[in-house]
Amino acid sequence: MMSLSRKTLWRAFKGLALVAAIAGLLVGGYLSWALSLRLEPGNRIYVATPGMTLHEFLAKLHEQGVLPDPYSLLLLAHLEGQTRALQSGEYRFHADITPAELLDQVVSGQTVEYPVTFEEGWTFKQVMHALDSAPQLTHKLKGLSDAQIMKRLGHPGISPEGRFYPDTYYYSLGTSDITLLRHAYDRMQHLLDDDWARRAPELPLKNPEQALILASLIEKETADPSERALIAGVFINRLRLGMRLQTDPTVIYAMGTHYHGVIHISDLHLRSPYNTYLHRGLPPTPIALPGPAAIKAALHPAHTKALYFVARGNGTHQFSNTLQEQDAAVIKYELHGHAPMDPQVKTHPRIIINARSGSTRAAHQ
Repeated sequence: MMSLSRKTLWRAFKGLALVAAIAGLLVGGYLSWALSLRLEPGNRIYVATPGMTLHEFLAKLHEQGVLPDPYSLLLLAHLEGQTRALQSGEYRFHADITPAELLDQVVSGQTVEYPVTFEEGWTFKQVMHALDSAPQLTHKLKGLSDAQIMKRLGHPGISPEGRFYPDTYYYSLGTSDITLLRHAYDRMQHLLDDDWARRAPELPLKNPEQALILASLIEKETADPSERALIAGVFINRLRLGMRLQTDPTVIYAMGTHYHGVIHISDLHLRSPYNTYLHRGLPPTPIALPGPAAIKAALHPAHTKALYFVARGNGTHQFSNTLQEQDAAVIKYELHGHAPMDPQVKTHPRIIINARSGSTRAAHQ
């Protein structure tokens, strides 16, 4: 009896083993077929919402006709240990993608990304306009004051002007403007700290903050990369001598929305801490986003005796060591030269010779 029972059990076991083997072959064959397919997802975006599991997303792709079934990929993910949390966002898959390639893209979080650019020379107002206009960005700072924004970023009491690294940033659906601005702030701070540590000796700058301010003036003063160090050299010389910087971009910044392409003589007397025609030293904050080259120039200025420069009208400047040379350059390039539009001031100025006041360049009326 016992012997017969064992035989029966053995036969049953072999039968089950055969069924399992056949099932394994069938499942393996199906997986091989399913995973070798070339999918046609179309030029569509598929959204993984926050909190969605991999199984739920694969089921959604199946419902939308992308996958033949959700289970083969889920099984593959388990076999390869790729069942970590699904990154939310938008996914777009190229034509003829295989299920395995699709799985790799999803588990690695290769979502659709959008660019937003902060240009060198931009004000913070322009930065916020770019963020507020960015599609698919989560807006948490829109409508807040500058002080409120900096508090949200974790830097209360600091002016936002000039604090964000100018570059093109890429973000995916669900990214907030706070996250993106923090990243740009950290990049600028890291660059500034590194360059400050390698600065030229004996600069009349007390801290990295002053270097950032000076860099913003350099950024706005010249469109010619080869002139940045020379512009920096002039400003450094003036700071050492206690001369007013008298740089037009600070007046334009102080004028704000009242600037319409022309600086009048009366504007040079505008009572503002940013007006470097009235106040000695640097303005209280940066006036724009300086790029890496402008920061480098501020901390490694050219060795020059120049104290003045005047626009030639072609995007470059004539540098002068003495007041006499500056007077002659003003007459040559701005009185008699009929210089075309200055790319920084963006006006065809009528020139008033103002070099006797120690101005860096001629004043505009």
